[in-house]
Amino acid sequence: MQKILIIVHAPPYGSERVLSALRLATALVSQEDERVDLSIYMMSDAVTVGLPNQPSAEAGGGLQQMIENLVEHGAMLRLCRTCAVARGLAEVALIPGVSIGTLTEMASAAIEADKVITF
Repeated sequence: MQKILIIVHAPPYGSERVLSALRLATALVSQEDERVDLSIYMMSDAVTVGLPNQPSAEAGGGLQQMIENLVEHGAMLRLCRTCAVARGLAEVALIPGVSIGTLTEMASAAIEADKVITF
């Protein structure tokens, strides 16, 4: 099983980088030939994607649904603590399965990963 780390630091709306990252992550966890141990770290404005009550795909959104699907498939999704604090998100409710992480945890994930992908 490969360990893959995806680091995202683009804003979730106004750019398609977060969407592209989540689409790739979804494809990775959906592989039938080989399972992956997937970790996703959101940094900078990407941390706001961890907030609940985002628009559904039918309403022009869908990022929350993608995150919920990734969590159901065992992906670990963390928001950078420093970035979340800077945006007032450290103490608010997050999408179930999403948590606040530290730079030290991300560094460990990077060291342990077979592949690191950034968006």
